[in-house]
Amino acid sequence: MSNPFLNAMSQLDKAAKIMNLDKNIYEILKQPDRVLTVSIPVKMDSGEVKIFTGYRSQYNNALGPYKGGIRYHPNVSLDEVKALSFWMMVKCATVNIPMGGGKGGVIVSPKELSPGELERMSRGYIQKIWREIGSDKDVPAPDVYTNPTIMGWMRDEFEKLIGKKDPGVITGKAIADGGSEGRETATAQGGVYCVRELAKKKGLKPSETTVAVQGLGNVGGYMAKLLTKDGYKIVALSDSKGGVYNQDGVDPDKAEEIKKAGGMLGCYCLGGVCALEEMPKDGPCKHVSNEDLLELPVDILVPSALENQITKENVGRIKAKYIVEMANGPTTPEADEMLKERGIIVVPDVLANAGGVTVSCFEWEQNIKNERWTEEQVFAKLEPMMVKAFNEVWDTAEKYKITMREGAFVKAIERVANKTDINEY
Repeated sequence: MSNPFLNAMSQLDKAAKIMNLDKNIYEILKQPDRVLTVSIPVKMDSGEVKIFTGYRSQYNNALGPYKGGIRYHPNVSLDEVKALSFWMMVKCATVNIPMGGGKGGVIVSPKELSPGELERMSRGYIQKIWREIGSDKDVPAPDVYTNPTIMGWMRDEFEKLIGKKDPGVITGKAIADGGSEGRETATAQGGVYCVRELAKKKGLKPSETTVAVQGLGNVGGYMAKLLTKDGYKIVALSDSKGGVYNQDGVDPDKAEEIKKAGGMLGCYCLGGVCALEEMPKDGPCKHVSNEDLLELPVDILVPSALENQITKENVGRIKAKYIVEMANGPTTPEADEMLKERGIIVVPDVLANAGGVTVSCFEWEQNIKNERWTEEQVFAKLEPMMVKAFNEVWDTAEKYKITMREGAFVKAIERVANKTDINEY
């Protein structure tokens, strides 16, 4: 598997050459400002003490406090965390929020821990990094296998250690704990704003535009529902078990119902009973794998699940005209180059899924100002920011005759460079 940090640095190299980046700033951006590696002793329910390894990468804070999630996963690595913190810097700068780039992680299989063990580990992680975080320093958030409950434990532990309240130290909290309205759907909503702008640029009519969504989790599920509401024709959906393709359209609400009931999405089947059992065998409804879904003849492909889905092995079979990346890193660098050669427009993850971190920034702002915004207020602020960011990236890509991903990186690094004073070093 390719090294994520080397991939990130290749993207930095490319952007630096396009924009003729000052060599001193280039050198500064080649490494994180700080990386913490910590050992977290946790007393297990059995009475034994187990040591977990955790990381926090603080990449750059030229635009504001470091910002980025904390993930719990057995495959967490130092290079992964460094890369993700770099991409968070780019994402925050792309949408022009006053945040820098950070990321954290713990090497752990959280499903193997009891609730008590999980809480003790989460608090233990904060006990090791608390001196380097805070609403004016570094603001963590949920990520893979972390959630509002875990964020609540972390905030509580941090406030115990500092001896005062600091609700803005953590975002992604439960509403009752100071979380923001609209956060659950924010990532998908931001993606929809990008699709709307793409449609304007390319003259797409929603009713005549077919969409395939890979991933029926929080982001993909909401994305499918919101696009359906906008009039787009969702023809394929999938979850980890597989999916359904129906030329006549797929109902995201029905698909979600089947998923929650523990069934398969293939032709909406639950157990041995098919909701579309009256449909002819040669009808339009077909079961598809996640791999097959990527290669369907649709106008817009929305990868919303895992990284490294579009690779050099399958990129030649991609038939979509446009790709809107709602997952983080669904396209490998090699595949990206091949998509560029084929003229397929990719709305990159650092732009398309930035609605989530933008609303996280809103949560932070509400916390430090002691305000509470309604969902309507949140989205009224989110939409113009996403629209502006999309058009800035589009215009940058046009100016330099480059892809939207390259345009996002150039625009983001330009913003970071403008706020970096090399005389401080």
